[in-house]
Amino acid sequence: MAQMIKIDRAQLRAAIQHEYDEVASTPDKGFHFHVGRPLAEKLDYPMDQVDRLPDSVVESFAGVGNPFALGELKPGEVVADLGSGAGFDSILAMRQVGPTGRVIGVDMTPSMLEKARGNAELTGHNQVEFREGLLEDLPIADDSVDVVISNGVFNLTPDKEQALAEAFRILKPGGRMQIADIIVERDVGDDARNDIDLWTG
Repeated sequence: MAQMIKIDRAQLRAAIQHEYDEVASTPDKGFHFHVGRPLAEKLDYPMDQVDRLPDSVVESFAGVGNPFALGELKPGEVVADLGSGAGFDSILAMRQVGPTGRVIGVDMTPSMLEKARGNAELTGHNQVEFREGLLEDLPIADDSVDVVISNGVFNLTPDKEQALAEAFRILKPGGRMQIADIIVERDVGDDARNDIDLWTG
């Protein structure tokens, strides 16, 4: 049974947006988590692919794993990148699905969406689009996606059951999820669960 989060969800989202607004605008500031090319290398992304990307695509990357380690995407697939940030994974996904495929990135932070759209234009990927939205209420049609990818975002979502239900809703029959995220092995106490500072860092 899911345990209730007692913090104000709007306040939590605002705090998360503030943190990732800084990742978008000042990626070299220094955070409690790694970002950029050093992180991509640490997470075993193929650096020959990463090194071909412009700095603006890579510098605000703040994932926790490599969803492509679970399998390469296929040409022509439709992919949803949940919590797409500045578009790093979305653009890598676009390069895998090719000109017959499509990628939809969803993020709730306007500055990340603005940067992602600029990065898509910079790299010439006009079959990737970025939409503003929450994981608990995805702006994507039912049964329309072959693959859901996500990288370090479900852990920031207060209603994980609803977020996962939304991910399943948008998947086509036989679709798949390739998610990298943080999982704890022990129960998190109420004090920690309801501390916004611990959610954001």
